[in-house]
Amino acid sequence: MKTIAVRHVDRADPAHIAELGRAGTATVHEAIGRSGLLQPYMRPIYPGAAAAGSAITVLAQPGDNWMLHVAVELCQPGDLLVVGCTTQNTDGMFGDLMATSLVSRGVVGLVIDAGCRDVATLREMQFPVWSRAVSAKGTVKATLGAVNVPVICAGALIHPGDVVVADEDGVVVVPRADAGSAVTATRQRIEKEEFNRKRLAAGELGLDIYNMRETLAKAGLIYVDHE
Repeated sequence: MKTIAVRHVDRADPAHIAELGRAGTATVHEAIGRSGLLQPYMRPIYPGAAAAGSAITVLAQPGDNWMLHVAVELCQPGDLLVVGCTTQNTDGMFGDLMATSLVSRGVVGLVIDAGCRDVATLREMQFPVWSRAVSAKGTVKATLGAVNVPVICAGALIHPGDVVVADEDGVVVVPRADAGSAVTATRQRIEKEEFNRKRLAAGELGLDIYNMRETLAKAGLIYVDHE
């Protein structure tokens, strides 16, 4: 592992990031071919949390948040900090003081495959965090990692500048180069869902809307009046 901190990051169009954020994790995930989803143990620390931004990535050592402090300096408005660890860890690597620093830089949220703490204060600040765990256990600043390198976070490969969308359904990553096409696919997905939502509200069945009856019969489903 190179112990480096990369200053320059190419970012996606802010308009694309905002539109993907409004669409939400589930819709974006489906629209881009059911890819990019982080493991479901990554949960928001308070209800209603939502964020979308450009990934500033951190590779940290377990129980050591030194590289998070390095990353703060490299953040710009609209960024979202993404932290992966070299091995599984649940220590409370992030709290309200670091959140205060990130807010001053215009950072919109944090995704961390480890623990966070000071949840009550973070909720009052309305600073959204998605984490593996909540833990009061403190950390040290002793071992180098890296900033703005590709990282694995909760099972997903994330590059600096990728678009990260997070809400109560989880976290999804869209490669930066694919942000424009993801927006187009997401719009099409939303239009299709709105059309089907109206049909479902009018009483049509999913069995008919999605043409399931024939495939159910081919799979061997038989309807009987009584068992």
